[in-house]
Amino acid sequence: MTIPHLFRCPISLDLFTDPVTLCTGQTYDRSSIEKWLAAGNLTCPVTMQKLHDQSLVPNHNLRHLIQQWRQMGHRLDPDYFKAIDPLVALKHSLASPSATFREKFQALQKIRVLTDETPSTCSFLIEMGFLPLLLELVFEMVDPGFSQDYVNFVEQGLACILRLLPFGELECLNILKEGSKFESFVLLFEHGSVVMKQSLCHIVGLISSSSATREVCAMIGKNQRFLRMIICVVKQNSEISEAGIRAISALCCLESNREELVQQGLIDGLVTYILNSERKERSLAAMAMARIEQVLGNGRAKEALIKNPDGVRAVVKMVFRVSEQEGSESAVESLMKVCEESLEAREKAVVGGVLTQLLLLLQSQCSGRTKTKATTLLKLL
Repeated sequence: MTIPHLFRCPISLDLFTDPVTLCTGQTYDRSSIEKWLAAGNLTCPVTMQKLHDQSLVPNHNLRHLIQQWRQMGHRLDPDYFKAIDPLVALKHSLASPSATFREKFQALQKIRVLTDETPSTCSFLIEMGFLPLLLELVFEMVDPGFSQDYVNFVEQGLACILRLLPFGELECLNILKEGSKFESFVLLFEHGSVVMKQSLCHIVGLISSSSATREVCAMIGKNQRFLRMIICVVKQNSEISEAGIRAISALCCLESNREELVQQGLIDGLVTYILNSERKERSLAAMAMARIEQVLGNGRAKEALIKNPDGVRAVVKMVFRVSEQEGSESAVESLMKVCEESLEAREKAVVGGVLTQLLLLLQSQCSGRTKTKATTLLKLL
């Protein structure tokens, strides 16, 4: 009976008995990969990537599929094999050194269509190791000329990666810990298209959401070039500002990142965004306001807000916005932090109309906690 390709160990080519997955996302039979590692090999047999972690994680999903296949007398729904066979060919096109750039691009287009039209295909792609392969392709090297063909290729690759990440392990993003891959990540954001930058911002959000990728999150937070670029994206109030705000909010999960962001001009960037925001962006303006409050424990951040000609005025603007109070509590709390120690901040707040804003807020349907803080701030002023 023919064993499906997905059920074969890439080393022994036999049916998996105890499938385990490496940090590269590739799955092997435990006995085969243990022999490979015991022989002193420090790479993944299929991708040849250097193994930064030799842990073997049991692949329970694949084990379950094999058990199901056996229980059904080696028969599965024919649609299963219809889905697997073309995926094998697509993976070969992407992984083969002899495949042309055009063939790889066409393979990415087919993957994009498959994942959009048939979401269930994503689990097959994950099991077959597509995610680490796609990450390797996208961050392998950067075309210095950023030709249109190259831009299209990276846009498609990032779109496929984002479709697969919810179905896979975020640990695969640790590929960015490699110096060359991380430099490619920064260069793509620096010189890439709007679509590429939006996708990379989404990836930053995913990296920041997982403890498994905490080191990569910290690496991003230490890269001054990247931080300055993403703050610039927010200040421009362009179509990618939303993605930039969300990425910055995600990066703020680490205190060290917050400190570095402040040093690179975060306060000025967020102030500019708030002042330019429209009603349709009120939730994002509230998110920006929350980030200002979050970093104001930093003395440099307080100084930057007070010294910015529009800093205090931007926060006052967020105290009470007609028909909604998103960001009000963060704005009041932020004013408390800067006004307690600074006469200049208090004067700017009063000139900016904070007293009227606070009185309107107290008459609104805001929470009791917000009203208590507003009352305290009124007394202070």
